[in-house]
Amino acid sequence: MNFPAELKYTKDHEWVKLDGNVATIGITEFAQGELGDIVYVDINTVGKEVGKEQVFGTVEAVKTVSDLFMPVTGTVTEVNKALDSQPELVNSDPFGEGWMVKVTVANPSDVDGLLSADDYKALVGA
Repeated sequence: MNFPAELKYTKDHEWVKLDGNVATIGITEFAQGELGDIVYVDINTVGKEVGKEQVFGTVEAVKTVSDLFMPVTGTVTEVNKALDSQPELVNSDPFGEGWMVKVTVANPSDVDGLLSADDYKALVGA
């Protein structure tokens, strides 16, 4: 299983890549594995500020629907449009082409409270 060291992680299995004050967010390889085949991603929060730990969308797999939790407070500026026609990108490339949203971070210190790759690996028992 892959745990990129340059990313930050949440206990709810989201990952965050920070570039200045823009965060790219998706779900981890562990999360997509637990969900199974992803068939639909529903995110309708573009242009809205979403608070840390609030729901910013849902991901639907064959047998379940799971909420997506915002790791940092920020305004959703972009949704990965490729997921509309290819939600399986979350399964095949969760840390790359399967990213979900880009957010302008309101409080950069939110990132400091997230898990490192090693902390997340310990959380999931890998």
